Amino acid sequence: MAATGFLGIIILIITFSIGSTDAQLQMNFYAKTCPKAEEIISDYVKQHIPNAPSLAATLIRMHFHDCFVRGCDASVLLNSTNGEKNAVPNQTLRGFDFIDRVKSLLEAECPGVVSCADIITLVARDSIVTAGGPSWQVPTGRRDGVISNVTEANNNIPAPFSNFTTLLRLFNNQGLDTNDLVLLSGAHTIGIAHCPAFSRRLYNSTGPGGVDPTLDSEYAANLKANKCRTPNDNTTKVEMDPGSRKSFDLSYYTLLTKRRGLFNSDAALTTDSTSVALINQLLSNPPSFFYAQFAKAMEKMGRINVKTGSQGQIRKQCAFVNS
Repeated sequence: MAATGFLGIIILIITFSIGSTDAQLQMNFYAKTCPKAEEIISDYVKQHIPNAPSLAATLIRMHFHDCFVRGCDASVLLNSTNGEKNAVPNQTLRGFDFIDRVKSLLEAECPGVVSCADIITLVARDSIVTAGGPSWQVPTGRRDGVISNVTEANNNIPAPFSNFTTLLRLFNNQGLDTNDLVLLSGAHTIGIAHCPAFSRRLYNSTGPGGVDPTLDSEYAANLKANKCRTPNDNTTKVEMDPGSRKSFDLSYYTLLTKRRGLFNSDAALTTDSTSVALINQLLSNPPSFFYAQFAKAMEKMGRINVKTGSQGQIRKQCAFVNS
């Protein structure tokens, strides 16, 4: 009996080990179950992003916001009264219909196979590539979560008002470091912001006229005169990288060195010596160096607390948990 029991334990251990290995993300996860999946996603992105380039920024933002709450599990897509969509950082999030259209194409090709979590991750990568930015490897096999919580989103997604200490704490909570913080912030090179995300820097700060003294005064005056003309403007959109918004380049970091980062969280990157050193390193190297480092950070973020194997589910519709 003892030998049989011991053998049983060994078999269980082997079985568990194989299961754990199989449950990890892998390249071309859908090669046998839905071989055209990644091609379908890429083709749809290439067809539509050139007509709406600002969507590239919102889709990578969606990926970021998703991964920071319960991991990269598409919980941000769920319709729920108390779900992540209702969190303050997500109220300006767009692109849900884009993801739904991709999902419908994949469901027509191979029903119940490709997760919404993988769709978000692949769409984010393909959108940046289509917008002229870098590519990166996206191993697949993520499964979809079944819980979406507004409080968790409000607590875990970094706010544009955050200082460096808060930003780094929130990134560290996800297994990310200072380098990842600086590099992922680089996506702001193609970003657009609404006035409420930064208007307190123009009207409710400690400098003359209520302007944040860490914000370049000429830039602040221009924003007040031509963009966010009142503290209550909730609709005007502002380029985060003026004059270069459609180019995935280093100009965002150049603006930071000139005190022209739009958000408090952008300016915060210049208040830490490690962060500043990386910014200077990025600016002293060709764009290809930034591209390579950004790609590594994106790959790392895309692995945060993923659900694989038998965890979660493969949603039939991205906005709803399967009944």
